[in-house]
Amino acid sequence: MDAKTAAHPGSIITRPIFWTSAWVISWLGARVVLEATTLPTWVRVAAAIAPVALGAVALLTIVREARELDELEKRIQLEALAIAFLLSMLLIMTLGLMELAVTLNRNDWSYRHVWPMLFLFYVGGLVFARKRYS
Repeated sequence: MDAKTAAHPGSIITRPIFWTSAWVISWLGARVVLEATTLPTWVRVAAAIAPVALGAVALLTIVREARELDELEKRIQLEALAIAFLLSMLLIMTLGLMELAVTLNRNDWSYRHVWPMLFLFYVGGLVFARKRYS
């Protein structure tokens, strides 16, 4: 445990939910800015990159908290991530092949529509793993 966490063990700032929420809110803000097509390119690029820093902090806090889990919970999380990773690979591979076969509608199958599915794959893997170990 680092000095900052030791000084404020229950601090919201040290919790992944805080940083993940900030990341999602910044992503939503970026989407709003990017819908304004009249803005200069540099503003649009800055808005697109803005959520990256918060995302990095969210990921670091998630990893930090994962290190504190007990062995069973680590095993459950690893299995959930493995399932999500393989489903993500399957999705990306399928979309790549389908794109060669037919023209996919960008309004349905662009990156901004597909990435939320990755979180759903993780949740599905988590449900599966929890049932397996319960």
